[in-house]
Amino acid sequence: MRDRPDIPLNALRTFEVAARQGSFTRAAIELRVTQAAVSHQIARLEDALGVALFRRTPAGLVLTDAAQTIFPVMEHSLDAMARALDRVAGGRHEVLNLGVVTTFATGWLIPRLSAFERDHPGIALRLSTHNNRVEIAREGLDAAIRFGTGRWPGVAAVPICEAPMTPLCAPAMGQLPLTELGHHRLLRSFRADEWPRWCAAAGVPCPPLTGPVLDSSVALADLAAAGHGMALLPLPMFQDALAAGRLVRPFAATVTLGSYWLTTPEDRRMPPAALSLLNWMRARMG
Repeated sequence: MRDRPDIPLNALRTFEVAARQGSFTRAAIELRVTQAAVSHQIARLEDALGVALFRRTPAGLVLTDAAQTIFPVMEHSLDAMARALDRVAGGRHEVLNLGVVTTFATGWLIPRLSAFERDHPGIALRLSTHNNRVEIAREGLDAAIRFGTGRWPGVAAVPICEAPMTPLCAPAMGQLPLTELGHHRLLRSFRADEWPRWCAAAGVPCPPLTGPVLDSSVALADLAAAGHGMALLPLPMFQDALAAGRLVRPFAATVTLGSYWLTTPEDRRMPPAALSLLNWMRARMG
């Protein structure tokens, strides 16, 4: 058996959370202790190592060189320990903590969860939704599904599927001629270039855009289905609403402004459960 020094596990866990959160206050919230307790554990670890681990700046905590050496090792080790404990406690299940952009979650993944669980009984999915802004490590996730170009700093991204966008609306508006597009409210997301780019693809001038701006395609779809305007939406995520007749597609033109991606921190290997989910989703969409 290899001899090991007295390893301060509680202090190391506190250090990993504080380094990941970038704040003693947020670390205290995650650990459900006081900020003073976090400070005490960090001071204990610094005394044991004989080095400083954090520098306070106006922008927040900054890791020292010593902390940057320790942090990735601790993060990887604690993640591995958590997965092993989850497998034991959960009847040998591999737990995958997955963040999912809400449109993909409600429009595709959640309706098919029972099928995934049937096909992969050894994987337990723990889902949380986000609005396309997610910090995987800081939020304690293993991976995240998001929409965009696939270029995010510090992230490795693998494509799941393309997401061509087209206007969808309530059935009462479904006979709208393309030349009368400007006579109806065009519901807007926070991406200001979506309607101009779709209009360019359709070969029509883009009318003036007014009204509220929403950061959720699901909310846009609900407004459109209620007859409050026309929403530019990712077609694959609203097939169920189209099949049910809640929304209709008045025009054939589409524009691709991004895809859905499975993302993981670039300094980590993709967990086997995430790779299984990726392959399963691709096969289902294929």
